[in-house]
Amino acid sequence: MENKTCLHCKKIIKGRTDKKFCDDYCRNIFNNQLKSTTNNLVRNTNNILGKNRRIIESFFEEEINYIKIKKEILINNGFLFSYNTKSKKLAKGSYIYYCYDYAFLPISEDYCILIKEI
Repeated sequence: MENKTCLHCKKIIKGRTDKKFCDDYCRNIFNNQLKSTTNNLVRNTNNILGKNRRIIESFFEEEINYIKIKKEILINNGFLFSYNTKSKKLAKGSYIYYCYDYAFLPISEDYCILIKEI
């Protein structure tokens, strides 16, 4: 019978034959290192999308479903137009961009319409 070693610390594993790690600490460290680069990209992107959503949401009151706003105001609040969850081409050739349950529609170089999805 061959002695198995921990995938993280390389110590000999005792116990079940299908064990890969000597303890929970080694298992957690190994898996965190394995996923760290992918998780950082996903985490950073989700943080930006969440911030964009909060910025759009901050301009709405309960009864309002859309608002015309200067792009400069959004940019000054930290909004990044290149981050969105989806986009849709409209009949006239322009695009509407979504950030989860909110959307923004550029209508000129300086203005866009923010839309709350109902």
